[in-house]
Amino acid sequence: MTRIALFVPAAAAALSLSACAAAQAGDAPSLAKRPVEGRLNVAPPTVVVEPPGPLPADLAGRLARWDADGAAGQQAFAAERDAAAQLVGAAAGAPVASERWVVAQQAISRLVAARAPLTAALADIDRLYVERSIGEAIDGLPDIYALRERLADAVATQDAVIAALSRQLPGQE
Repeated sequence: MTRIALFVPAAAAALSLSACAAAQAGDAPSLAKRPVEGRLNVAPPTVVVEPPGPLPADLAGRLARWDADGAAGQQAFAAERDAAAQLVGAAAGAPVASERWVVAQQAISRLVAARAPLTAALADIDRLYVERSIGEAIDGLPDIYALRERLADAVATQDAVIAALSRQLPGQE
């Protein structure tokens, strides 16, 4: 029984060594590049993307109107800003819900309302930009995007003014 126990591991080792020798003799597949593999080395086709064309005529009028609305909203905001700043300054130490505090809050509300043409124009141009982007209608997108950025910058500037005035009032943390 001991001889068999010694024979089995020796036989297994001999078989595995013979398998290694057979693999080195050339029976194993080669890792060299096969001729068919070289035929697949071709460059992908070049995709030419056309640049966006000019703004379609039907949109030019809408963009001009939104630009004019934005300018009107900025002018109305500027006209209300100084008065609102004075009223907020006068109410800076006043208690919440006092007469001066309420008048200052109303001035801030008028300031927000004055910029309505600008924020409405921004909302409309945002909607147009999204619709045309989804529809892959790229003609005029640079013009649309440029106006959208101008309007968004104006709104952000006005937001900062309104926030600064609101922080000056008590109870507006």
